[in-house]
Amino acid sequence: MMVSQQDKITVSQTGIIITNFLLGTGILTLPRTSVEAVKTPDVWLSVAFGGLVAILAGFIMVKLSMKYPEKTLYQYSRDLIGKWPGGLFSLLLICYFLTTSGFQVRSVTEVMRFYLLEDTPLWSMAMVFLWGGIYLLTGGINPTARLYEIIFPITVLIFLIVIFLIANIFDMDHLRPVLGKGIVPVLQGVKTTSFAFTGIEVMMIIVPFMRNPEQALKATLVGISFPIVFYMITVIMVIGALSIDGVTSLTWPTIDLMRSFEIPGLIFERFESLLLVIWIMQIFSNFTISYYAAAVGLSQFLQKRVEPILFALLPVIYLIAMTPKNINQLFQFGDLIGNSAIYLVGVIPLVLLMISKVRRRKYEKN
Repeated sequence: MMVSQQDKITVSQTGIIITNFLLGTGILTLPRTSVEAVKTPDVWLSVAFGGLVAILAGFIMVKLSMKYPEKTLYQYSRDLIGKWPGGLFSLLLICYFLTTSGFQVRSVTEVMRFYLLEDTPLWSMAMVFLWGGIYLLTGGINPTARLYEIIFPITVLIFLIVIFLIANIFDMDHLRPVLGKGIVPVLQGVKTTSFAFTGIEVMMIIVPFMRNPEQALKATLVGISFPIVFYMITVIMVIGALSIDGVTSLTWPTIDLMRSFEIPGLIFERFESLLLVIWIMQIFSNFTISYYAAAVGLSQFLQKRVEPILFALLPVIYLIAMTPKNINQLFQFGDLIGNSAIYLVGVIPLVLLMISKVRRRKYEKN
């Protein structure tokens, strides 16, 4: 894949792309979904183990991609498993990224309507999000990465302010006893927490865009480490403030926790606005990079320029976003995406890596 030098990204930009891709709806929903799976205060351990699984998966993906540093997964999968099987896999991966981007658009519109713009139609909020995304992506991946570099420090700053506020009502007793029911519930929750780290698969697409692809593993480890810390702190603080029972009774527990704060006289009297600011920025990051990954895949599949593909996919993403009829169907949609990620970006890269090693050994023998 030929990428212009101007559109190349640095190691730090790559790490920030991964971080922003992983920090999505999990900030708002992970405390509830993980508690429902684990049913003990040891959820933070499940998040840590889920992060380790993500690091292992990222290691496999990067090792595979570094064998073909000038090609994306869409291209080298055909070299490894043949034109037709590779093409089918590429189409499935494109559909996966499209549904992910559509899910993110619908998620942000649902939350904005519930907390900010109650009478605003979903379609109007979705269109603003979609047109903002395509305006950014037509400039290429380098401007996109530079925007993420602006978003990330703002996210860290506001996140620290939010955690500082929660600390006032944090109760350590809500996190005890540690491993009171053993390790089994913790392990049962690893599958759920692993879903929060889906997004590492983007490394198999953006390695050819890196100026130093040999440092892709470093970028991946750094990119995954930040979300692990973010998610662990979020889960610990939300459970410590609301308790296990309080978390499971709320759809968006992190936002509902922030709504309980009100300090008259300050610029921001309702502090959930701060959390929504960083969350909307992170969802925008998640949406744009999955949108771009799908467009790159389709452009390489059809051997066309990526810019027209971006415009062609815009109505498709809109239709996907508007498919769920209510919030319950939206969560079911998210579970479907998470389950498909296990096979598409969890199992298949491992199989491709094994095939690559077998082929290399045969080549060396010959």
